[in-house]
Amino acid sequence: MIKNDLFLRALKGETVSRPPVWMMRQAGRYLPEFMALKEKYDFFTRCRTPELAAEITVQPIRIVKPDAAILFSDILVIPQAMNIDVEMKPGVGPWLPSPVRTAQDVENVRVPEIMETLGYVMDAITLTKEMLEDEVPLIGFAGSPWTILCYAVEGKGSKSFDQAKGFCFSNPEAAHKLLQKITDTTIAYLKQKVAHGVNAVQIFDSWGGMLSPEDYREFSWKYIDQIIEALAPLTEVIVFGKGCWFALPEMAKSKASALGVDWTCSPEKAREFTGGKITLQGNFDPSRLLTPVPQLKNMVWDMIDRFGKDRYMANLGHGILPNIPVDHAKAFIDAVKEYENR
Repeated sequence: MIKNDLFLRALKGETVSRPPVWMMRQAGRYLPEFMALKEKYDFFTRCRTPELAAEITVQPIRIVKPDAAILFSDILVIPQAMNIDVEMKPGVGPWLPSPVRTAQDVENVRVPEIMETLGYVMDAITLTKEMLEDEVPLIGFAGSPWTILCYAVEGKGSKSFDQAKGFCFSNPEAAHKLLQKITDTTIAYLKQKVAHGVNAVQIFDSWGGMLSPEDYREFSWKYIDQIIEALAPLTEVIVFGKGCWFALPEMAKSKASALGVDWTCSPEKAREFTGGKITLQGNFDPSRLLTPVPQLKNMVWDMIDRFGKDRYMANLGHGILPNIPVDHAKAFIDAVKEYENR
């Protein structure tokens, strides 16, 4: 039995005394304790070593004390398991030496056996659950098929992902075949995460906002919806699409338990677009955490007032930045916790 189940109750739409709070990328680079491990171990070693992944996951629970933990991993472990090489280059970020650019490249991509290729993630879940001792829920996650395709085709991060979009528009048959392979792998992966103990899952569509509403429906949403349909009977599903405010009305009709909102969409509009009947998550601008601490509390309380305390989970509108002081991150968390006693 989870001692602090506020996150799960909000996900299910129950009335709560205050919203739960956690931060995307909370297990990571703004914490000195994380940076100490980064000095010793490269990125994918941290992902692939269950003891390290579990320790990194639990660090923010000890230090800033959010209401949920999110497993330390990366969305790009999926393409790695699918026979696509992925490296993490210092100063560059994700680097794929052999991008997927042709129909034959797509044929070479495999749908893997999850426990053979990603068993280390499941081991990390088991260890993390032991370390959490049922204090808070644990969130598992995956990237959306479209976001994974962006990296697989582009070969690196990008401000526009023109190569990825061009591949989809010039060779839609191959693109859809690749998207389906990623979707099938992601469903199997998330099902294993649930079987190994995560209490909810989040799908990150980091690059969905690169697409027009019509192209989003064709190349992203219909694959995300497949994942939701497969996972919703097993666990709570959160969908976060950065820059995808235009898709919120359609997303709200799905079986997702909650929808993430970035800071470019107001709480009022997010409620309007979703009909007020689904839990929303967000949407504090990560850079706003640099606001002087005395002002942070009022800004956070204003955000909660605008979303409403029920069917709402306080979070950032994207991942926490590496230059955020720990006391500012803690002030954000504490402000949400103090909301009910203001």
